[in-house]
Order: sequence, then C-alpha cells, then structure tokens
Amino acid sequence: MGREAPRIRVGHEVEQGLAHDNDHSLSPRRWDLTEGVDGACGRCHTRPTIDNVIDNVITGGAMTTEDRSAGGQSRAPTIKDVAALAGVGVKTVSRVINNEPNVRPEKQARILEAVERLNYRRNTSASSIRRLDQRTASIGLVVEDLANPFASLLARVVQDYALERQHLVLVGSSDGVADRERELVAEFCARRVDGLLIVPSGTDQSYLEAERRRSVPVVFVDRPGRRIKADTVLSENDRGVREAVHHLTRHGHSRIAYLGDRQSVYTAAQRIAGYRAAMEELVAGVDTRYVRTGLRDSTSAYQAALDVLAQAPAPTALICGNNSITAGAVHAMHKLGVRNRVAVIGFDDLELADLLQPALTVIVQDIATIGRRAADLLFEQLKDPTDGYRRIAVPVTLIPRGSGEIPTPDDKTGR
Repeated sequence: MGREAPRIRVGHEVEQGLAHDNDHSLSPRRWDLTEGVDGACGRCHTRPTIDNVIDNVITGGAMTTEDRSAGGQSRAPTIKDVAALAGVGVKTVSRVINNEPNVRPEKQARILEAVERLNYRRNTSASSIRRLDQRTASIGLVVEDLANPFASLLARVVQDYALERQHLVLVGSSDGVADRERELVAEFCARRVDGLLIVPSGTDQSYLEAERRRSVPVVFVDRPGRRIKADTVLSENDRGVREAVHHLTRHGHSRIAYLGDRQSVYTAAQRIAGYRAAMEELVAGVDTRYVRTGLRDSTSAYQAALDVLAQAPAPTALICGNNSITAGAVHAMHKLGVRNRVAVIGFDDLELADLLQPALTVIVQDIATIGRRAADLLFEQLKDPTDGYRRIAVPVTLIPRGSGEIPTPDDKTGR
C-alpha cells in the first residue's frame, strides 16, 4: 500500500470523495494532497492552488470566511505546512533550515520560497528535543548592570559573536546581587541555554557545578568566580592603576587620592591594590585621609570627593576606580571650581569625556577583546569540553587627554 496522503484543510472535503464549498453544498472542508499541491476534490476533481494552501495555513486550516470576518485567530505555520507547500518531505525541509548538505538546489529554492511565503519561524525548542545533543543554539549572559557602558558594550560584542554562529543571547542584569544572579542563571537554564557567560557577584559561585554536570559550560567575565574553577577573562586592573599613579608622579604629584568601589568586588580590590603598591613604591606610602572606598554610585562618589578635597592639605590629584565614581568626582570638582587645578584619572571611559574641559584622562579596558575571548572560550567548550581551565588577562591602556596631565601647583613645568 502507498503511504497515507497528507491532508491540508483549504475548503474541501476528502472523506468518500465529497465536495468543496464553492460549487457544492457539503462541508467540512479538506483537500486530499498526495504530494505538495497535487490531489483534487473527490466530486469535481478541482485541484488546489498554492494560494489555497497559504490561505489554509494563515487562517488556521478549518476557518470559513465567516470565521475570519468574526475575528478568528490564526495559527503559526509548521514545518509540515512548509513541506506541503514546497512539495517535499518534512526531513528535507529540516535539512534546509538547519543548513545541512545534500539537498538539490531546486528543492532548496522551493523550500526557501515556502518559508518566506508562509513567514515560517523555526521552533528551536522542539528542534532541541529531537537533536541528540538537545542544544537550543542559545547562551545566557549575566552582567551587573546593562545600563553601564561596560556591560552594554560587552553584551553587544557577545551578541555579534554569537549571531555569527547562529546563536541567540539572553541577557540579564544581576545589579551586583548574588541572589539575583542565581535567579537569572536558573531562568536561563530552565530555557535550556547551551552555555553561560557570567560577570559574577557575591562570594560563592559553587552552585554552578550543578549546571556543569548537566554539560552547561561556564565562563566568567571581568572577574573570577569564587569557590569554583572555570575559564575566566578579565582586565589587568592592578596594572592599570599602577600606571595611573606613575603617570601622575611624572607630573609632580605625591598627594594622590583614591576613590573606589566596595572591596568585596574583585575588580575594586585589584584596583586599590595597584594604587597601594604604586604609592608605596613611589611616594613612601598611602595617606589614608585621601582614600575612600565602598562607593556604589555617582552620588556617593560626589560626596566622597567633596570630603577628600576638603582635607588639609588637599590632594592635588584623584584616581577614580570606575566610570560612575569618575562622574561623581568630576561633578564635585566642578562645584568646587578646581577642575583646572586638580588632576584626575578615571578607570573606564565616559561618553563625551573627550569634550570636557579639560578632557578626561582615562584607563580604558579593551571590552571588545574581553567579550570576544570570553565567547570564544565558551564556544570552544561547546565544541570540545576540556578539564583544563584558562585565565586570560587583557591589557588596559592609559589615554592622556588633559585632566591627568595637570601639574601639581608646586611643579608648573608639566614634565
């Protein structure tokens, strides 16, 4: 016996060769299609057109004109609809939409045309269930705050990298809260992401071991995870601040203040460590009157800068541990009228920083390289899991623009 003919509802009845509505009085409505749009009404032998099939898919199969005028809902086209319209089997359609070889060009062209005409969208969840590896072609990215320029650029770099490999990126902000990080990871894994890129918060990422046992690789970005070993890509934070101190001393400064984030944050701890080491080396130690930490936003940084600059003697230069701290400090310096007298260097760039007067000297991270290297490590693990863990430190760069080159009042040479 031949295979059972697929049936597509387009206004014709096939049971016992019954008729279609246009010329006969019987219903319901079905076409009997043996291949593609072959087949005919059992009574009048009228054959459906491609537009009949498309209309059937768009209207949900069993809709009458009255149903449509009454506002009935349509259904999404399926892979079977594409196969019927293109006149091929479902497996052939699957090979084409998954970019697999061994499909004749003429069939591929028909399938792609059918996909376009039906506005077909692949069901990745169903596809992942059928695949042996059960992958969904998606990855999860957890950042601290997507509104932060570092996080937004990182997300864009990762997204572009993933799209080149036909993967979707799901992004969420943890707000630096450990519980929120875990919630996001749980949500991403519930959606069966293939891997995770995480800017970690808190002091314990060991919960991720459970996901790795489920073959979900993890790569940490910007800072290492804690109580777990995993691939990590980060910046040379301490080296960047060391260079900032050296730069300021070359312009005659020794009273150099430092404004930093919470010391529980890895990057903040590394940056103040670089400051302390350079100050010990170059100016015989740190004056604690000029150090403020635990600054989480520009508002707290503004108040801290006002306080530090009110010390006697006041510092002649500031180093700011991140871009939000820099924004608050610059605001305070403007209020005090010392923008042209006190040098300042910020870690991470600010939008329009080069248009300030004087323009802002900054230590910049190579976020594009960080994002690409992290994504590359993740996709390498997806392709070939390894027991070895890699730690990649990406160099930072000091960009002199003017604010970091203001000489101390005792040294107007600008050396």
